Amino acid sequence: MSLKTSVCLLLTLVFGGSLAFAQGPTKLRNEQPPIPIDEIIRKFAEKEKEFKTARANYVYRQDNQVQTLNANDRVTGEWRQVWDITFDPSGKRLERVTLAPPNTLTSISLSKEDLQDMREIQPFVLTSDDVGKYSVKYIGKELVDEIDCYVFDVAPKTMEKEQRYFQGQIWVDDKDLQIVKTYGKAVPDRKTRDNENLFPRFETYREQIDGKYWFPTYTRAVDTLQFSTGAQRMRQIIKYDNYKKFEANVKLTFGDAVDGEGVKGGTTTESNKAPALDPKLKQPPAKKK
Repeated sequence: MSLKTSVCLLLTLVFGGSLAFAQGPTKLRNEQPPIPIDEIIRKFAEKEKEFKTARANYVYRQDNQVQTLNANDRVTGEWRQVWDITFDPSGKRLERVTLAPPNTLTSISLSKEDLQDMREIQPFVLTSDDVGKYSVKYIGKELVDEIDCYVFDVAPKTMEKEQRYFQGQIWVDDKDLQIVKTYGKAVPDRKTRDNENLFPRFETYREQIDGKYWFPTYTRAVDTLQFSTGAQRMRQIIKYDNYKKFEANVKLTFGDAVDGEGVKGGTTTESNKAPALDPKLKQPPAKKK
């Protein structure tokens, strides 16, 4: 996201201050797991690799929204795009924009890093292929709604140029050993003499799809952005839904594309809703006028 000025267009928003909704661990219990911590990390990283492979074979819809807010949290501008993640007839993965209302943001705009984070960091996946790039430290147990979870601090060991990473906490179901929640931010922040390139803390919840895998379904960030020229309040919401396993012989359609290529899709089974998702978060925030 970018700060707009009369002189130049900066690359991204400066995110700072406190979050009103996203939360890190608040009620940690100092309990040691019954199995070695390294084994838990190895097992959930293997599950994450299975999850990543499985999700790559699902079609779904991703609804992305960014709003600027005034001091009373009234909406002053909005950017929104809805993407259908699907396949073309040859099996190639596609991202199709099916809804893109006029962009009314006036003080900020989105950067390529923001869009990349919407695709890769906010629905964070920590697979066995990538876990070696991170320092993963066990910090205790905590309930997420009705699910008891192991909680880990996660931070990149080193950061390669032009690569995006996650830093924060993950909650791992102590029975299935799958990630059900993440809280943190995309890193690294990037600052130059001309650009302020920092990123918000966010909270992502997952739900169980088809009775097996925990897929991301909701991301939320609310922040006051501390620009060098002044503060800007903002809110970001991402909803992932209509998950359905792709089958080449089934043709499903969400609707006409605004920009992009062909689409197939489906619906999420309501009976598989997991308690790790707070039902209050399922309701989109009302715009205050």
